[in-house]
Amino acid sequence: MRAPYITPEGYKRLSDELDFLFRVRRPEVTRAVSEAAAMGDRSENAEYIYGKKMLREIDRRIRFLQKRLPDLKVIDRLPDDPTKIYFGASVELENDEGEIINIRIVGSDEFDPAQHWISIESPLARALIGKKVDEDVNILLPDNRRVNYYILNFRYDLSVT
Repeated sequence: MRAPYITPEGYKRLSDELDFLFRVRRPEVTRAVSEAAAMGDRSENAEYIYGKKMLREIDRRIRFLQKRLPDLKVIDRLPDDPTKIYFGASVELENDEGEIINIRIVGSDEFDPAQHWISIESPLARALIGKKVDEDVNILLPDNRRVNYYILNFRYDLSVT
């Protein structure tokens, strides 16, 4: 089971996706499937076959989001001890080669490697939880390599309520 934590921005993104799929995308595809079905023989109608497949994928995603969203816990406040790294922190790290990387610890439903957002369930995030600035973190990667990081700085990007 994936961790149920999510940032307010991530929750809004998933809610907006559900709304778009349900109110805009699904009616568009349903209309296209109906038009393709009216053209005659459905067994050789590529538009009809493709539209039905797309409709199944949309429905699957809608069901997933409808089931997942109520289970999520939006973390919209700072942790009790903001001097330590927890969920929602943006962390600046330096590896042994002197390279600096910036990551953000987010929920498993919103991780994005392109933005350097890592899941709270990742080995790096699990190793960072509870650490402070100037501490070292040693991580065993899935390929059995060890990587060492030094925590330079961190901040919280969560909206405080």
